[in-house]
Amino acid sequence: MSILAPYVFLLLLTSVFSPNKVLVFGSPSPEQESFKRPDPLRGFKNYDGGYNVTNKHYLASAVFTGVHSYVIAGAWLLCGLGFGIFVTWKNLLRSDSSQVEEYLNHHFLLLFLLIILFTSLAIIAASLVLAANESSFYRSKKFKGTIVRVSKDTHRKIHKVIIVMTEMKHLLRPYDPATSRRLYTVTRLLAREARAIRSFVQKSGHDIDVAIRTSHILHFVVVTINLVFLVASLVLLLLHWHPGFITIIIVGWILTTMCWALTGFDFSFQNFVHDTCTAFQDFERDPQNSSLSSIVPCLDSSSSDELLIEIGSTIYKFITKLNWKMEALYMLLPLDRDFVDSVGAKRVCAPFSGPPNYTYIPETCSKDRMSIDDFSNILTSLTCHKDKSPETCRREGRFIPERISKRALAYSRSVQNILSIFPDLESLARCIAVNNTFSDVVKNQCKPFRASVQMLWSSMLSLSIFMMISVLFWVAKAYQERGRRFSRCSINPEAGS
Repeated sequence: MSILAPYVFLLLLTSVFSPNKVLVFGSPSPEQESFKRPDPLRGFKNYDGGYNVTNKHYLASAVFTGVHSYVIAGAWLLCGLGFGIFVTWKNLLRSDSSQVEEYLNHHFLLLFLLIILFTSLAIIAASLVLAANESSFYRSKKFKGTIVRVSKDTHRKIHKVIIVMTEMKHLLRPYDPATSRRLYTVTRLLAREARAIRSFVQKSGHDIDVAIRTSHILHFVVVTINLVFLVASLVLLLLHWHPGFITIIIVGWILTTMCWALTGFDFSFQNFVHDTCTAFQDFERDPQNSSLSSIVPCLDSSSSDELLIEIGSTIYKFITKLNWKMEALYMLLPLDRDFVDSVGAKRVCAPFSGPPNYTYIPETCSKDRMSIDDFSNILTSLTCHKDKSPETCRREGRFIPERISKRALAYSRSVQNILSIFPDLESLARCIAVNNTFSDVVKNQCKPFRASVQMLWSSMLSLSIFMMISVLFWVAKAYQERGRRFSRCSINPEAGS
């Protein structure tokens, strides 16, 4: 039964949980094509790394992709301040009417229709933004939930392996100290990786959730205020209240600045979603050379197959040898013939196919086969304990010394423990759960997620443009109606005004 010692060591110390693997969501792969984006945190030098949501330089370079809209927002705000100072200075000087004002005096209907047109377009764009914002929020939550779910699933499996290995470590310590020490080392490594996953789920998951909610609330608040503002502006347009026009221009200028800033953020978010989906697609095609290759400790297909075949082969040969020794033991020991016939007909089930693949097939264990756990029970019933005399043991049919029985039980229970976690080991080694999840994301989530984010950006861009044009027309309208009298709901001024 000492065959288990190298087997246990091979099982977890090699490949599956390599000490060189660091569990970080989205660490860059050396063979991955790097981004060429300015990084404001490094003096606008290009960020040459890969997709990595834990890297502040990647995040900064992604956010900076919306710089064009940020510049427009800043320029628009500065122009508003400059224009306000200019108008105040001009009013203090009480300058005469300019040629622009004289020109506007002949186009009351045209300017009225233009304000109605672009205000209506802005209302439509704002409505689309609200709809796209809800869709993007839903898709973002679903996407984030998928990442957190696969991380929690990996953490659960590793935690289960830790529990089993800790028990194996205690079982084998009296009989195989070297393997017990190896198991202790691997258990510590697994615990470290489990903590890394838990840290990602708790910290990064929380940060992502806060970012998603903040974006959703900002869009909702700004655009809702915009809608109220646009409707109110139409009412004031018909009332011809000149102080209200000034208020509309000031508030509209500020809201337009905020719209352009959100447009830049949405463009950055669109690029981030594109990067994420591309990383998922790369992982689906080639997990080892993807930027997500370290999200879980996965092997390449050849290494994982080789490892699982070695595990299956070892257990299969161990149980085959065990069955042969059991038959020989039953023939040698002075046991009751009925007992021999009842247990001798049953063999310990090896839930693996034969050579060369040694595939794990638990369904092959029929009712006439016993499990390793059943073997442990039979072994216990044949054990002669130290507190009983040899005569009592012979009379009760207990012929196996306690020392040998304990050693055999330690190894047989270790095999049973390995079998209990083998599906999880297979899932981790072959990245079955991760591949299935990422494949589902690529096929069913990425396309609608990209579409919703692109819709949010395009509708936000449209709203920003329509708001900008509307505010400029309102400036013209304020100049046009200054010092004139209008009847309510009229378009042209009263005669003589």
